[in-house]
Amino acid sequence: MAINIFWFRRDLRIHDNHGLYNALRGKNNVLPIFIFDTEILEKLAKDDARVTFIHETLQELKSALQAHKGTLAVYHGKPFEIFNKLAETHAIEHVITNHDYEPYAQKRDAEIKQFLAEKNIGFHTYKDQVIFEKDEIVKNDGTPYVVYTPYSKRWLAKLDETGVPSYSSEDLLANLAPLSPIPFPALKDIGFERSNIDVPKYTVDASLIKAYEATRNFPALDSTSKLGAHLRFGTVSIREMVKKAQKEVNNTFLKELIWREFFMHILWHFPHTGERSFKPKYDRIQWRNKEEEFKKWCEGQTGYPLVDAGMRELNQTGFMHNRVRMVVGSFLCKHLLIDWRLGEAYFAEKLLDYDMASNVGNWQWVAGCGVDAAPYFRIFNPTSQIKKFDNEMAYIKKWVPEFQELSYPTPIVDHAMARERCLKVYKEALT
Repeated sequence: MAINIFWFRRDLRIHDNHGLYNALRGKNNVLPIFIFDTEILEKLAKDDARVTFIHETLQELKSALQAHKGTLAVYHGKPFEIFNKLAETHAIEHVITNHDYEPYAQKRDAEIKQFLAEKNIGFHTYKDQVIFEKDEIVKNDGTPYVVYTPYSKRWLAKLDETGVPSYSSEDLLANLAPLSPIPFPALKDIGFERSNIDVPKYTVDASLIKAYEATRNFPALDSTSKLGAHLRFGTVSIREMVKKAQKEVNNTFLKELIWREFFMHILWHFPHTGERSFKPKYDRIQWRNKEEEFKKWCEGQTGYPLVDAGMRELNQTGFMHNRVRMVVGSFLCKHLLIDWRLGEAYFAEKLLDYDMASNVGNWQWVAGCGVDAAPYFRIFNPTSQIKKFDNEMAYIKKWVPEFQELSYPTPIVDHAMARERCLKVYKEALT
């Protein structure tokens, strides 16, 4: 019998899943699959917490699908090769999935679409991980926004016009292909081991959203949603999160969700920003890139307690508070004059909620070289930031308990000297 395949990727849930909804509405039964892509996995540490999270989430997905007499086929390899084999062993009419906007994903999908077309197999993708995509939010002349505020205003206006759809994929699971259970690879089968870091559960309720404006800048309060990783892997629906945010008068939380889409919009329209500065002249900056200083930054041994607290939190938990991310990023680029790309790569390796568009966008923001970026002469003082956002030192005491001990390192660089050096080096590059 002919079947359709639904390819899970950044949408690891069965509820309100746009592509899955459309797959299950077709005339053919549906085989859901997931591919552990070796092109991605080979770049990761063997105990990468994100792989553990995906593996555990897939087990839950498979159980949920089996409860409806379906299954989940999990493969390990290069997607092109996996589809080549599937085309030989199954009578496939269509492959359905959700859009992915990153440069590697676009290249991969184009190749697979062409291959499937040669086999007379349809390839269909749907918008799922964002509310608005590609050219849906652009200026009147069709050009992309490069400043957040007008983008967000147009985004909110369009949301008022269109509303937020929902896709009841969870109600159509009777249309799954009734196949026998398929062997599920263990972590070790794909070359990994279980991480000792867990992805935290998220909290998005009325009290968090109402208090978000007042509490979001204080890392000791632990009052952020922890939603990032769940949006990254699609274990939650962005549409459901936006609907929750819309219910509250305070729209600071909603604006954070819009920032996420703004950076996706930028990466889509300006794919070169994954590797180069949005503002080309900033690529002329003469970075110092001192290896020993970068190592101390990575390890949280700079002698600046707020910077060190953030880096240790990241290394131990895979998470860092957003206010602290700005401080540690600015410190690397402007105090140490280390290329933002090195910091971006380290965050990509460590962050549970790593998303290419947001990571690149935020790193270019702190370095001054991106869209709507902080001006280059805005240099966070990592000491005065403590007074503003961790005045009682609760966050610092948690992650840097020895900050008042003789064993704690002296500052890696003098703030006043580093500030003047940064201004000089940036000015030379930009004039």
